[in-house]
Amino acid sequence: MNPVHLIYKEFSKEPTFQFFTRGGNKMEYAHVQMFMEKLKQLIYSDDIPMINNPSILCERPQFQLLYEELDSMMQTLFNHEDQDLYNFEKVRKLKKRFKATAEEAEDIVDIFLSAVYCRYNEYFTISDVFQTSLNLEDVIRSIKSIKVEFMTAKIDHMKMDSSQRTDRLPMKLASVAGTSNTRNLVGSKKAVEKIVVGIDRDAEIIRDKLVEDGKHLDVVSIVGMGGLGKTTLAKKVFTDPYVVYHFHVRGWVTVSQTYDKRDLLIQVLSSIDKQLELEEATNSQLHEKLHKRLNRQKYLIVIDDIWSKEAWDKLKLFFPDDNTGSRIVLTTRLTEVASHAKSHGLIHHLQHLSDDESWKLLCEKAFQEDECPEWLIEPGKQIAKNCHGLPLSVVVMAGALAKEARSQDLWVKISCSVHSYIASDEKGCLETIALSYHHLPLHLRDCFLYLGGIPEDSWIVARTLILLWMAEGFIQDDGCRSLEEIGKGYLMDLVDRNLLIVEELYITGDVQFCKVHDLVRQLSVEKGKEENFFLKIEPPSSGLCDIIGKQINKLRNRKKAITTHEQCRVVTNQEIDIMSLCRQSTPNIRSLLCNHRKTTFTDNISKFFRSFALLRVLNLERCELIDFSPSLALLVHLRYLEIWISLFPSSICNLWNLQSLLVRTSSSSMLLPSSISNLVNLRHLGCNADLFLPSIGKPMKLESISNVVVGVGVDNFKKYFPREEQFQRLKILRLEELNIKQLEASSINFPCLKELEVVNCVDLEEIPLELGDISTLECIYVVNCCASLLVSLQKIRQEQDVVGNYELEIIVDERNMPSCVPRNDD
Repeated sequence: MNPVHLIYKEFSKEPTFQFFTRGGNKMEYAHVQMFMEKLKQLIYSDDIPMINNPSILCERPQFQLLYEELDSMMQTLFNHEDQDLYNFEKVRKLKKRFKATAEEAEDIVDIFLSAVYCRYNEYFTISDVFQTSLNLEDVIRSIKSIKVEFMTAKIDHMKMDSSQRTDRLPMKLASVAGTSNTRNLVGSKKAVEKIVVGIDRDAEIIRDKLVEDGKHLDVVSIVGMGGLGKTTLAKKVFTDPYVVYHFHVRGWVTVSQTYDKRDLLIQVLSSIDKQLELEEATNSQLHEKLHKRLNRQKYLIVIDDIWSKEAWDKLKLFFPDDNTGSRIVLTTRLTEVASHAKSHGLIHHLQHLSDDESWKLLCEKAFQEDECPEWLIEPGKQIAKNCHGLPLSVVVMAGALAKEARSQDLWVKISCSVHSYIASDEKGCLETIALSYHHLPLHLRDCFLYLGGIPEDSWIVARTLILLWMAEGFIQDDGCRSLEEIGKGYLMDLVDRNLLIVEELYITGDVQFCKVHDLVRQLSVEKGKEENFFLKIEPPSSGLCDIIGKQINKLRNRKKAITTHEQCRVVTNQEIDIMSLCRQSTPNIRSLLCNHRKTTFTDNISKFFRSFALLRVLNLERCELIDFSPSLALLVHLRYLEIWISLFPSSICNLWNLQSLLVRTSSSSMLLPSSISNLVNLRHLGCNADLFLPSIGKPMKLESISNVVVGVGVDNFKKYFPREEQFQRLKILRLEELNIKQLEASSINFPCLKELEVVNCVDLEEIPLELGDISTLECIYVVNCCASLLVSLQKIRQEQDVVGNYELEIIVDERNMPSCVPRNDD
């Protein structure tokens, strides 16, 4: 049996596409729109077995009314030109109420559907778990009321005189420039200012770029996460003797998240000449003074801590380009700001310190001129290592150590509690990193908070993270790209903001694995607690039931206090008893991510089904299930299921809401049931072993498949693919170690294919020329092929060149080529 491996990788290199309509950001309501899509299926779909029954069909009028009210409210929210209205306190509260009411409506609908499924399920007789009646009158009435109040608030807002608008909130989002308030982080700034370890080479690179020949004004950017030493590096270059000699005038301005034109002018003028009298000058006079000081001079200006492209567009007007060889240095956490300032200028990404550099810095700060005692070297190096290369963390720890006794036992204890020490530094690390969080646009905040649920020091599979974001409803469809491509934009935005670290790339250059710096993860955890984003269960496990009960009750009490609807996510790194999560009231657990290796979750799920009925995300990838619990098939609202099983039960095919199904098995292969095509919303199917795919009764909407075996030999392979409707959305096709000689496929079979990979198919004689005509095809990648296949690739290249398709990339990995195959000349 020879497998055909079909896998998906992300492609989009574009920055995040932010879908703005007049008056608001629809990204805030991605989850509401996902619920509306579900309502549309309930209203219009007749080919989904699980919803095509009388109890559900008779409720279509109610679904229709709810959909219309949600749609009307969405249109009301986003069809107003007055952006200022959306900072009006009353409107902000109404928006929160609307989102909470939409969540409540979803719970009502989902509980009703669960009740119907229980009633008709052949394994259980628990129809009394939920009422099989549906009443949406109250939530529909609430939505209408919110809409009326919104329109009233709009009228009131229009009547208000601008001088009387006292309810406005300051706008501090990424896309909005506000009034100046230089951040008060003196303590943390001072901690960083004197850091000099590990940046000598960086300083040389920046200095050489600044003093090189070139008359036009040039921009050099230093980019990195908060606390990495960007300001320190800029100051080291700014005070370098050769740089001081090279430039006639030098100035420094700190922009921060919010800024004011007058404040910035005063800052830069004061740094150029401290004797200037500036307080009484008007803005135009300040601008004129700055122009006179810089005119026809070779100047160096450092613009420290800039957060937005808009800020740069306004600042650059202050600095003339007189062909004198002047330079500007930017420091920023945002790659997109650096690219915007000078697309072809030097963008220097500051790296983390090595373990040796961290240790050297720790010694310098903790012991000053003294040597580190020999008995403290080992625990001291561990402390430095646990700072994970962040200079600010090292300095904070050095300050803590300097105040403690030089005891080996104490230092060993401290080495295990580095995060606690850093978090307790009120004006230090976390506050510095927190600026990045507060600067995030709203649609990225949930994506960032989700990182707090990932086990510490683990590598993140980028594709899996995006699928989880999709299932949680964080990603908004823009009508132009797939949710995965949009999610890739979100991920790259977090990378560009230095909140995610890229660890490994695919051959295409896309992110395969990424990681979160421990301090960033700690920030995500802390903010997640403030927002009640996760119910996080970690050791110690004693009294676990009481702890969880108290936390869940706290959420519910908060719900009653602020009259909003709460949906709960639970993440755990240890074994838990399912009873500790169960309560008799209405279920609110929507996500459960288990990172332990036990099987207790499914032992008695049917008995406590009501507490888990509304799950959207279930990650049991690390919990091997010896016996698959049929009650899992009742979790019909699951969008994401990651599971470890030995056999693939057909009952999984009842989960019609599934978007992503990732299977892990200890077996070498697994047989899929023919009813797999009932998963009408399934887009991503993956397994760590071979999945034997039977004949499918109807087309599926799969966009990615991994490790799928389609049959034995040439005939079966052909038969599986002359069916043109099978994989209409597939983006990557990987053929690995097949003993076939011919491949019959064309653009009809794979109209959305972006990448074709042929790996170790030494008998395959050619790639069909027709595949080159696929308009979406971007790359053909070949490893270890025969000579005739290489000839077919040359023909494809020639044919595509003739029609002007120069964008198609053909890559041949020559490392394992047999000697009979001619090598590429170029």
